[in-house]
Amino acid sequence: MALCRRGERPPTITAAPVPKARRSAGVPDRGLPGTKGKFRTLLEILAAAANEPIHWADLGLRPGIDLGFFTLRYYSLAYLAGIVLAYFHLTRMLKQPGAPMAQRHAEDLFFWCTLGVIIGGRLGYATFYEPSLWANPDQLVQLWNGGMSFHGGVIGVILAISWVCFRGKLNFVRVCDYISVNVGFGMLLGRVANFINGELWGRPTDVAWGMVFPRAGPLPRHPSQLYEAALEGLAIVIIMLALFWLTRARYRPGLLVGVFTACIALARFTVEFFREPDEQLAEFAASTGLSMGQWLTLPMIAIGLGAAIWALMHPAIGQRAAPAKTSADAA
Repeated sequence: MALCRRGERPPTITAAPVPKARRSAGVPDRGLPGTKGKFRTLLEILAAAANEPIHWADLGLRPGIDLGFFTLRYYSLAYLAGIVLAYFHLTRMLKQPGAPMAQRHAEDLFFWCTLGVIIGGRLGYATFYEPSLWANPDQLVQLWNGGMSFHGGVIGVILAISWVCFRGKLNFVRVCDYISVNVGFGMLLGRVANFINGELWGRPTDVAWGMVFPRAGPLPRHPSQLYEAALEGLAIVIIMLALFWLTRARYRPGLLVGVFTACIALARFTVEFFREPDEQLAEFAASTGLSMGQWLTLPMIAIGLGAAIWALMHPAIGQRAAPAKTSADAA
């Protein structure tokens, strides 16, 4: 080491710089023998895991519970659980002030709405998505083979509510308000069941959470069933429960059902951008720019917004309308 004179700075000793590429990759310098290969192997493993899509088959999901002589499918359980949960929550709602019906009406609705969902959903699927089923009645009634329409189910429920209101002389709009609060339970469970069954997958994608579904080819796809469960199910449940229990929305006829209709239709419209169209309607979606589901939700968005605005423009139950100003008052 060279000596330095008084007043001079000693020379600075610096280490050899680590190449930029190696610094960014987190690979240590050559001065640490035996670690370079280990770090490089770890980085290669992490990179491969990040680029590898999730395989639905590796999740170990089964379509139902095997009882030996019969398979109890999760999709059926989801329908049943959603309806039962909706019934018990509706019963609790009816115990609050301002209820438009009695408990006996809830029991009638439980029966007729169940029929409306099943029959309307199946007939709606045959009408909007698979018209060939009308020529094969034996296949039309085979509900266990899948094929239910959301919009057909909505029509079936509306008809069921209309029948119960007609028989019981109930206010149709207010009954719809109370029913709409409970629909999200079934939507949430039903879409989760779709995912467990590995059906209704999304469009091909390169996102990190893309999944390869066994019956959808080798490409990773959006798990659109989970998107629907989140938007059409969980989000709707949170919004509707908050409106009913934390506000006075139930005293404005049409507000709850209007918000529900607009929100769930908007959620469905959004998810359809990620969901794979039905094979027989792929050409229709490509030629029109929107899927069949999106075209069917557009009127629902308009109706829902119209109902909500109408409800807000009218006085709430128990609230007197503001008296109209006369010419004398104006003077």
